[in-house]
Amino acid sequence: MKFSKPHTLEAIANLLNCTFIGDNNFPVLGMNEIHVVEPGDIVFVDHPKYYDKALNSAATIVLINKEVACPEGKALLISDDPFRDFNKLTNHFKPFVAANSQISTSAKIGDHTVVQPNTFIGHNVVIGKHCTIHANVSIYDDTIIGDHVTIHSGTVLGANAFYYKKRPEGYDRLKSCGHIVIENHVDIGANCTIDRGVTAATTIKKGTKIDNQVQIGHDTVIGEKCLIASHVGIAGCTVVENEVVIWGQVGITSGVTIGEKAVISAKAGVSKSLEGGKSYFGIPADDFRTKYKEIASIRRIPEILEKLK
Repeated sequence: MKFSKPHTLEAIANLLNCTFIGDNNFPVLGMNEIHVVEPGDIVFVDHPKYYDKALNSAATIVLINKEVACPEGKALLISDDPFRDFNKLTNHFKPFVAANSQISTSAKIGDHTVVQPNTFIGHNVVIGKHCTIHANVSIYDDTIIGDHVTIHSGTVLGANAFYYKKRPEGYDRLKSCGHIVIENHVDIGANCTIDRGVTAATTIKKGTKIDNQVQIGHDTVIGEKCLIASHVGIAGCTVVENEVVIWGQVGITSGVTIGEKAVISAKAGVSKSLEGGKSYFGIPADDFRTKYKEIASIRRIPEILEKLK
């Protein structure tokens, strides 16, 4: 998320009531998660395991829970609880604004787009031309939808990221200030849920077709002309490249990449990145040839055990 105007390091430190290392006037342009940071962004880190990754990232301001050597050209914000303070920044720069109408007056809807009854459209939503939004769809704030998009009943676009920190008293949610981008000629079935990015965008690229009851997590990018069948669950920060086919009830873990033109058969469990141009099945998912060899070996176990008697 980029701020509406630049701020100084000192001003951000005062907002958070924390100390800082760096020039008072060091420019702060926005805040983002580690995988999407750019120069001028704040990134937070609260575990020593990830200090180096954050300090060496493209972010030039690191919100951290320990005073460490500051890399050249960067600045530090020293906080006793970076997770809490990242949420404080979200509340300050992107506060929740309650709706006062079923379709926000700030929403922009293109020519020849049909919005069926009981659909909710939030603040600053943009919907292109020749779209059909069926009844009882919920489109949260800041969602961007292209042209010739169809969204079926019960679908929710823009719910919070499923991102929590465990505390002694329970789970603390990392607040979402990102959004969703749906490109042209995308079809989304009934009762799908696509979560907004934590600080950036969850993206469905042009020509992709999504069946009913599919869940797509925060900050995930689905490529062009993909097919995703019903009951698929895709975790956050996943990259699905162009023309991938994912059949029913596939589960995909966070942070992996599915290569271009891969095909994943029904009920597969994907726990690692998969190379493009191959077909996969099973739990954990692997390419057909490898998996069939594995199954053949397993079938031979009784025979081998009998020979060992």
